[in-house]
Amino acid sequence: METKEELLRIIDLLNDTYESEQAWHGPSVVEVLRDVSPKLADKRMSPSTHTIAELVFHMTTWRIFAVRKLQGDTTFDIKTQEKNWKVFPIVDEFEWETLQMELSLSQEELVSELEKRTSDEFLDQIVPGRTYSFYTLLHGLINHDLYHAGQIAFIKKGLSLGSFRTDNLEDFQDSDTFGENFGQYN
Repeated sequence: METKEELLRIIDLLNDTYESEQAWHGPSVVEVLRDVSPKLADKRMSPSTHTIAELVFHMTTWRIFAVRKLQGDTTFDIKTQEKNWKVFPIVDEFEWETLQMELSLSQEELVSELEKRTSDEFLDQIVPGRTYSFYTLLHGLINHDLYHAGQIAFIKKGLSLGSFRTDNLEDFQDSDTFGENFGQYN
């Protein structure tokens, strides 16, 4: 008898991370985005950081990547800046609502695609065009969401307090922690 116990646990984790109001790790993605206005979604903490809108686009992109790979698309990829980290000239109300709706739809599509699976067997298969398994990809999406939800919470807090200062970032330019990669992480 085939089983999909691990897959059901992964789906639960994906859903908890995305929309649970009682997730043990803190605010879910939906919770952290709940009171973000278009104006806030379009602001940067410094010139080298992403906006909340860019982060939401990026999170959506990786869900779409996972869905396409689950559907067997061997050629789809997101290696270009435009596909992975789109920069928006302006984020108005329409754009912000669209970004949030696309994130929601991509979550639904991902879960729907996973629910079609009849066993855990596919989790060990290598993602087409990559060197890791679907198991790694799906757990990576969970960790990815947690990471970016934390970034969004930090951005919201920093910008709402108006206390984030960028005039002393040059102090960190030679630091191993920040250095030339500061602001370049997913």
